[in-house]
Amino acid sequence: MKNKVIQQIPRQEIVENELSKHVTPPINIIPINSHNSELYSGKNYNDVELWMNDKAKAETAQFFPLSFKNPENNDWYLLPWEPMISIEANIILKSQSVASAQKNFSGTIKDRWAQDDYSITITGAFYGQKMRGSYVECYPREDMEKLRDLFLAAEAIQVKCEFLQIYGINKIAIKSMDFPFTKGEYVQAYEIKALSDFDWDLNFTPNKKNTLIVGTLSGDFDRTN
Repeated sequence: MKNKVIQQIPRQEIVENELSKHVTPPINIIPINSHNSELYSGKNYNDVELWMNDKAKAETAQFFPLSFKNPENNDWYLLPWEPMISIEANIILKSQSVASAQKNFSGTIKDRWAQDDYSITITGAFYGQKMRGSYVECYPREDMEKLRDLFLAAEAIQVKCEFLQIYGINKIAIKSMDFPFTKGEYVQAYEIKALSDFDWDLNFTPNKKNTLIVGTLSGDFDRTN
């Protein structure tokens, strides 16, 4: 009876992979443990594949891979698991109220002033090498340190992502990073809020005034008038 119940439940690996696409920590779907945990107590976890986590996704295995370039060392850093990217675009409008006695007139007159920065939200999660073990083995510290270095950089961060390229975004200015509590010793969620950043030429060059060049007068004419 026990084996029939397990066969009716979808494969745990398939379900976990689908959940991981939505930045949800893998959940143990099958509440049946056929391994005796006492057999592994005090043993080296390198010899136990039971607690090994899924490997990071290569750039070619992701749909919209996102990479950051650290301005301090010019190294590119690819997020190991594809995040969710949201873009918000706004237009800055100037509105003017007009006094009117017309019955069917309401609202204001709008003037398109400028286009605002793109607001970008990047949400994802890091997963450690193992699901069970010591802090060094489980927690994704190396990836967290890379995000920390990007946050502390005092320059715009160069990014590489096809989704951002649609809007011409090659650089971002990071506003904040959030690392909420995440259930699981081996998983850490994160959220990055940033604004698009474009190069500007702020050097003011005044317009040159046209100069009329007058030549030397020549010919016979009366100079007394």
